[in-house]
Amino acid sequence: MRPLGALDGIRVLELGTLIAGPFAGRLLGDMGAEVIKVEPPGAPDPLRTWGQAELDGHRFFWTVHARNKKAVTLDLRKDRGRELFLDLVDKSDIVVENFRPGTLEKWDLGYEVLSQRNPGVILVRVSGYGQTGPEAHKAGYASVAEAASGLRYLNGFPGGPPPRLALSLGDSLAGMFAAQGALAALYRRSITGRGQVVDVALTESCLAIQESTIPDYDVGGVVRGPSGTRLDGIAPSNIYRSADGTWVVIAANQDTVFARLCQAMGRPDLATDDRFATHGARGRNQDELDKIIGDWAGLRQPEEIIETLSAAGVIAGPINTVADVVEDPQLRSRGMIAEHYDERVGRTVLGPGIVPGFSESPGSIRNAGPASPGQHNDDVYSVLLGKTTEELDQLRAEGVL
Repeated sequence: MRPLGALDGIRVLELGTLIAGPFAGRLLGDMGAEVIKVEPPGAPDPLRTWGQAELDGHRFFWTVHARNKKAVTLDLRKDRGRELFLDLVDKSDIVVENFRPGTLEKWDLGYEVLSQRNPGVILVRVSGYGQTGPEAHKAGYASVAEAASGLRYLNGFPGGPPPRLALSLGDSLAGMFAAQGALAALYRRSITGRGQVVDVALTESCLAIQESTIPDYDVGGVVRGPSGTRLDGIAPSNIYRSADGTWVVIAANQDTVFARLCQAMGRPDLATDDRFATHGARGRNQDELDKIIGDWAGLRQPEEIIETLSAAGVIAGPINTVADVVEDPQLRSRGMIAEHYDERVGRTVLGPGIVPGFSESPGSIRNAGPASPGQHNDDVYSVLLGKTTEELDQLRAEGVL
């Protein structure tokens, strides 16, 4: 029998589609919550068809974000569907949704209605621009949120077009903040007994990680731009080409670590050189320092660089592809290359492990996600809500399920 997860006993209703809402649900499910994913009948979450690899007509983004969830179908636009949903709210702790603001209210399922039925319910709302403000009504995607927040402007190389990371970063950041907000709201509810609304915007999630860009602009008029493979003024912290042509990351921008790097390269003199002796000096002479380190790295194989610097207490590592990642002994030892048995294809599929780790209440992957929409209708509606077979048949006939 598995140990209880940190959120065992918490029930989550997930109304979201695609990435941000389902990622929040996945994170809560990983920590032990029971997550019930609600999909409209005949209109399953498009995430079921996302991913770049295909096997027997199935793709595998679903396996990542649907794990540990149950799936029910329910039409919230119908009166009976709304009633059933409120019955579920009565027995739940958290509702996660990532519709355009106003959608739940249009269905008469806004927070005021939910909290009347269950004063302790927490409504986590994820949207492009937030629930208020002049742009709240607009639909939002990660690509636009990353751009509008200023995050995308920071990416790429000076003078070039701002590229996109090959991931929906804005959605994932919003999902993480949504899960964080849900946990904080659960703690507050343990004190007050009351739920609340957690309002997460994709744009704001992208803005929140941008370090000192805003005060730098406010105080000094600095408009930080892209800096390629490095951060301007932070040196050395860059990628360097090894003898076999592959790249290695070397980061030694702290004075103590830089001194160890100099010793490992056989250049202890650099640590006291006026050009490099301090953080500020290294930032001003970044190009020159990068050339010195690049010349040293270019004469050595990547394994030698990493082993030599790691032994000296200098931060260094490879730039891995996913093929390298799944074989990484550190990640495997930590359970970060996790097996999911995907019943859609009848085989084990690898996916990301669980973050964070817990010493007393570890997270777990109980399943790879429901194979079909409504797979758990009988389980949820019969066991949880006490509906009879005849009632469920009638609800299906009415198009509610």
